[in-house]
Amino acid sequence: MNWTWFHKLGSPKWFYEISSRWLPWLVILSLLLLVTGVVWGLAFAPAERFQGNSYRIIYIHVPAAFLAQATYVFMAIAGGVGLIWRMKMAEIAASCCAPIGASFTLLALLTGAIWGKPTWGAWWVWDARLTSMLILLFLYLGFMALQAAIDNKKTAARASAVLALVGLVNIPIIKYSVDWWFTLHQTASIKLTEKPAMPAEMYYPLFICLAGFYCFFAVVLILRLRAEILHREHKTGWVKALMSNKC
Repeated sequence: MNWTWFHKLGSPKWFYEISSRWLPWLVILSLLLLVTGVVWGLAFAPAERFQGNSYRIIYIHVPAAFLAQATYVFMAIAGGVGLIWRMKMAEIAASCCAPIGASFTLLALLTGAIWGKPTWGAWWVWDARLTSMLILLFLYLGFMALQAAIDNKKTAARASAVLALVGLVNIPIIKYSVDWWFTLHQTASIKLTEKPAMPAEMYYPLFICLAGFYCFFAVVLILRLRAEILHREHKTGWVKALMSNKC
């Protein structure tokens, strides 16, 4: 198997150059998907039989919750790659993922609270799903705090990677908490092995929103990566040449 692409990804210069080609397309795609999904879900999808229009928060809440977990997994994998193979780009990627993932987690918690008030009669309950999501937010904050507390970037990357890998145990807890314990939170409406529990006119816009959120995540991550690369590589010849050309 040819692993040239994998080694190229480890080069900040190569990633900076190639990502400039991806960005415009990802921006356009994310805008199209998000606008289509959100407008369809909020304005045209039918009201839910029991929850009425309050269920429409799922078109923000569900994608945010998905991305909160997926970003953590990606961050932990990137941290592990940096820990094992000492790849600079993997360390940078893990560092850039943390604030994005924390933002998605906070958004999921806030939209969940907005959904919970009319559904459960309370903004917050110590439900297994909610509590494990709150722990996920603390893991993100701990990751960022650990990196900020250590001046040496390599040492900080290794220490935070260990924390991220240990924290992976929380991801299956979040996913299966509604199955393992009695919780107020409903079980998953979307499963890979089963037909969605909602009608097509409701889950089609949800799938579009999910795709849009993933594209948006890619856009934000690439922008953060490019900025971090310029910051860390500012003394290298190729960055100096790039800056002089822009000037």
